[in-house]
Order: sequence, then C-alpha cells, then structure tokens
Amino acid sequence: MATQDSANEKVDVVIVGAGASGSVYAAVLAKAGKKVVLLESGPDWQLGDLISSDFWGRRVKPAGPPFLLEGKNPYGYVYQAGWGVGGAALHYFANFPRLMPNDFKVKSTYGKGLDWPIDYADIAPYWDKVADDVGVSGDAKAEEIWRPAGKPYPMPPMKTFPGGDAWKKGFAAVGLRLTPAAVGINSTDYKGRPACIYDGWCHVGCPIGALSNPLVTYLGDARKAGAEVRAHATVTRVLTSADGKRVTGVEYFDAKKEKQVQEASIVVLAAWSAQNPRLMLNSATDKHPNGLANASGFLGKYLTAHFSSGTSAMFDEDLQPYMGTIAAQYFSYDLYDKNAHKDKGAFGSTFMVAGSAQRYSALGGVANSRVDLFGADLAAFMKRAARGYTRLGAFAEEMPVLDNRVELASDKDEFGMPLGKITHSFNDDAVALFNANFDKGLEIAKATGAKEVWSNKGAMPTIHLMGGTIMGHNAGDSVTDSYGATHEIPNLWIAGPGLFPTSGAPNPTYTIFALSLRGAENLAKNWGTFAG
Repeated sequence: MATQDSANEKVDVVIVGAGASGSVYAAVLAKAGKKVVLLESGPDWQLGDLISSDFWGRRVKPAGPPFLLEGKNPYGYVYQAGWGVGGAALHYFANFPRLMPNDFKVKSTYGKGLDWPIDYADIAPYWDKVADDVGVSGDAKAEEIWRPAGKPYPMPPMKTFPGGDAWKKGFAAVGLRLTPAAVGINSTDYKGRPACIYDGWCHVGCPIGALSNPLVTYLGDARKAGAEVRAHATVTRVLTSADGKRVTGVEYFDAKKEKQVQEASIVVLAAWSAQNPRLMLNSATDKHPNGLANASGFLGKYLTAHFSSGTSAMFDEDLQPYMGTIAAQYFSYDLYDKNAHKDKGAFGSTFMVAGSAQRYSALGGVANSRVDLFGADLAAFMKRAARGYTRLGAFAEEMPVLDNRVELASDKDEFGMPLGKITHSFNDDAVALFNANFDKGLEIAKATGAKEVWSNKGAMPTIHLMGGTIMGHNAGDSVTDSYGATHEIPNLWIAGPGLFPTSGAPNPTYTIFALSLRGAENLAKNWGTFAG
C-alpha cells in the first residue's frame, strides 16, 4: 500500500472524495497501473468503526454543511451526507434500483426537464458489471416487466419478513405489481464477505461487510492496487495552467491545517453534488472568470432532489418490523410513467418500496411517524408499533430548473474558502406528485386489511442531491460529456450524481457506480488523449 511519504510528488491522478464514485475511479485507474491519490476531508473509517446504534452511527455523518441552505424547500443535508472515507455510501440504504428507459429523453418526449446525451442501453452493461463487482441480490428476470432484459443478479433475493409481505395484498387489490427489491447487500456469502444477518442497522454502516460499501468493494480494491488515501485532506481549489487549458493539480489543507499542493496529470472531482461546483466556482481565474468549465453558465445549476410520500399501517399481527434491511423487501415501478398521476395535475415518475426494517428512534424512526403523540400516548403507540407497524415509501422526482442552484456565499469556512449557498424550491408539478402519492399510498394501505392506516405527511423532504455539473453534448448546454470529462478542460473530470441532467425517481447510488465505472474505463482506455 502506498504511503504519504511522497505527498507532494506529482501523480497520475488525484481524486477528490473517497465515496461511491471516487472509489470506482481509484480502483479502475490503480489497476491500470496509474499512480492514484484520493483526498478525503473526513476520517479514514474502518469497518470496526461502524456501530449499530443511532447515537454512535451519527459519527459517520457531518456535524453541519459548509453551505447556507435557502429556498422554499431548503435542502436537508446532514442526515444523508458523508463525512470521511467511504462517503455517504458508508451508511446508505443500498437500495439498487436503476433508472428506466423513459428517464433519458424527458425534454424530447414531454417538453419538460432535460435530455441525457446517452440512453438506457449505454448504461445497462455497467449496471450488470457493478452487480458482479460489488454483489447485488434480487430477481432481474422479474424486473423485466418494467425494463429490458439484462444479466441475472449474482445472488438470489433477500429473505422477506411479515412487515414486507403485509403490503402484497394491498398492491394486488389496486392493480399494482411488486417484485423482490434489488439491493447491494449479500443474501449469501459473496467474494469472501458474509451474508446479511437482517438486523436492520444498514443506515449507520454495516460492520460485517455484508452491505456493499466502498471499504469492502472498490476502495478496498483500489488500496490493494496501490492507491493512496489521505484522510483529513480538505481541497479548496483546483489549480490550472497559465493558459487555462489544463488543470495541474489541487490545493488542500492537511490534518494539521497546513496548505499543500498535489500535482497530477488528471483531476477527478468526486465529492458531493454541491461540493464539486463549489470547488470549481472557487477555482476561477482570469481565463475562467465564472469558474472552471462554466462556458454554458450551468455550473452549479439544475440541482434536483427526490422526495418521498410515506404511508404507515398498524396490524394486530406480529410483523417483526425490526427484521430485514433498511433498504426494502419489495419495490414497484408500476407508477413510473411520467404521466401516471396526470389526473392529479402531477408530472414525474414514482418508485415505490415496501418492507423496510424499522428503527424506533432517529430521524426516520417509528416515533416520528406520529409526531402528534407525547408521553403516555406515545409510549402506548410504541408498544403496539414494536409488533405491528410497517411503512410504504413512494419516492418521486422533480424536474430540473435553473433556479435550483449552488453558488458561492460571502461567508467563509475555517480554511478561508467561501461557503456554498444552495437554493432549492419544489415546483407545482413536484408538489402535486407529492400529494398524489399520499392518496395512492392510503388506497394501498386500506386494501391490506390493516387495523389503522395514516399518511406520514409533514414538510416536503429533500432526499439525495443530483445535478450541478450536468452532462450534455457540448460546452454550450452542459458542464461535461457523458463520461464526466469537462468540455473545456480535458483533464478535469467530474464523477457522481452531479452529472445527472434529470434525477428519475429511484435511489441514485447504483447508477452512480455504473456511470463512474463507464467513465473510469473510458479514461483508462484513452489515457493519453486526456492526460496529455
């Protein structure tokens, strides 16, 4: 394994961020013989640091964002962000749904949103490769009712429990189909990693390695191939040549808060979707006065978020709601048509999940499903919920708009870097879709035969963050090409969900891995073209 003794020697590639996308680039390029350094602003977490507790699990998430959060629906940052090696993929739910064919040409088909410069078929082989690389459990054949055929998943579906099975009757009654959920979790032993024990603590990190976080998949492979990871290394600027035609490396502050420069032939920005544009905006020069790769004016623009409409049900039977995974036991794309809720004035796709394991505290806990209860009433509810509670989630998309953006603020962080300012508001289509999915959720729940059903309706949540460095055809309509290379600076690459022109409705991480693998393999294959 590489050491930090040569911290300031030029390397082939420096990757900013050691999460889902950065780990893929590191693995592919290190295996291709490149000298790779990953810079990560947080700690160098190990599996032994992951503890099945909402209190201790809080350590792997940031204390607060280096962003000001504004707009009608300010972005919810801390719960779902990453801090340290592994990034947010250290504690993600490992739901592995994919985008659908109707996600890629929304503008051309419906006159709304944006088009991707690629199609489903361009990414499909990489979803299959990722499944084999990290291990996915599910039933690919069953999913063909919604999508084109592909390779089988390498592991069978996860076990199911009564908390998931309870929803099957309701879905069937309203004419909607369910299939076993595809998840990045081991249903059997896989590549030396054990099978899941179904204790439902995925959201604070899996200490046995059954969940496919970067430490036990791509990042582990990268380290074995010689990649170096520098923790507590906070990047503040991307450096460019005097003529502005190439990047030369990055400036960062180390664990002692001393300024360092890491030169590299290629720079890959694989930080959070809002952090990458923040870095690029802060790296402005006289050759790039509006930030790097911003000829289009779209750097930091077209941010999108998911939202979820939750429906709860209480049964008299013992559903073992604590068993399973935080991901889902079943999912459905039957409401994925963009006009599925047109009669409610809504536009956009809906992706439904059922049977997540329930925890009783924390942000998404059972207690928060009844925020109206306190004291003895809450205690009585919790006793019943410990046996009979289950939940349905309907995730949906918003269309990209220019006003949802990240820009630099006047306030600065401890390193003297301007904070980012994220402005985010949902439009009328999204609000209508949010409400329509509550109606559908109640319709399903009432058909299950549950003793009680209710909507978990509160402030409209913001889940995941995509966009900000969107891909496209040229420097006039986007920041990068379909692989992640910026149009204006060939050796500056972007990775992660910031590339998404539209978000679709499903969890993004499976597609993040796939796009990153597609980009990294293209970079390795055409290294001389980009590295010079």
